Amino acid sequence: MAEPVSAIIEYLSSQHVLSLCTRDDNGLWCASCFYVFDAEGMHCYLMTGDGSRHTQAMEKTPQVAGTIAGQPRTIAKIQGIQFTALASRVTPERQAAIRQLYCAHFPVAKLKSAPLWQLQLQTVKMTDNLLGFGSKHHWQRPEA
Repeated sequence: MAEPVSAIIEYLSSQHVLSLCTRDDNGLWCASCFYVFDAEGMHCYLMTGDGSRHTQAMEKTPQVAGTIAGQPRTIAKIQGIQFTALASRVTPERQAAIRQLYCAHFPVAKLKSAPLWQLQLQTVKMTDNLLGFGSKHHWQRPEA
């Protein structure tokens, strides 16, 4: 059996779309976003325009939550992630490197000039039914 963190990293690295939940003055809002995962920092990077409701919400309230999951029809094959994160714009110093990483995964992004965002994962719960129904892995960012 894989270490819990290894299993989480492997799964996050194998996927590319997350469901992001934000909160603004009008309530909760969810969006589906393409992402690139950085295992070393436990960050997800996404590109999203300033005019989107979820971007405006992250500007005001950086605490976000989300899910990452495939769509298997067989319950025994279900794997998925629930997470909490702190959202922030990618800093100007890291912009070029993260943009290069993002565009390598999603070449069409070369045609866009939307800002890049970092989701610094805080907590992760992974359901992994491949190990048996209801099996879970947990990860939490260490205290600074």
